[in-house]
Amino acid sequence: AYSQSDIFKVTLDAGHGAHVFGAAYNGHVEKNINLAIVLKVGKLLEQHSKIAVIYTRRTDVFIDLVERANIANRANANIFVSIHCNANRNTAADGTETYVMGMSKIASNLEAAKKENSVITLEKDYKAKYEGFDPNSPETMIGFTLLQEEYLDNSISLASKIQNGFAALGKKIRASGVKQAPFMVLHKAYMPRVLIE
Repeated sequence: AYSQSDIFKVTLDAGHGAHVFGAAYNGHVEKNINLAIVLKVGKLLEQHSKIAVIYTRRTDVFIDLVERANIANRANANIFVSIHCNANRNTAADGTETYVMGMSKIASNLEAAKKENSVITLEKDYKAKYEGFDPNSPETMIGFTLLQEEYLDNSISLASKIQNGFAALGKKIRASGVKQAPFMVLHKAYMPRVLIE
């Protein structure tokens, strides 16, 4: 897709927003950290004339998960990157993880995805908008395993490059770094897409 255009389009998504705080520990609120990181990364990318940055949000608002993907799709983005911050009561916990859309057999990844996806229940008409998706339903999770992952290979490649970049900066990479999980925010984006924690 990049070879067909001189401009490489990157959609940056700051996770959570407004009434959806995300993780909050010791005075730190995930939605605010996510937005600050996205704005900083976007500013760095915008310095390159051949990169266009599309933001799902630039202020403290909540954007429906499906609309975040729709923003990227309408822009014909080359990649979609959703920024989040893990939190842990254990202050010794440290490191980065990058997720691609997919099903993981590791229960902790599934639980993380359920927690992130549960925010859709706060959206108006979420049952109609997400066609019966229930973040806590076993049937929904099984349905994720049946979805075709057209962009999975490219998403894994992108996630690996991101994790290698973190390692080059001296960041700790958590157990295997690149993982698969059925995050709803990645589900409807039709391009290589990752979620960074």
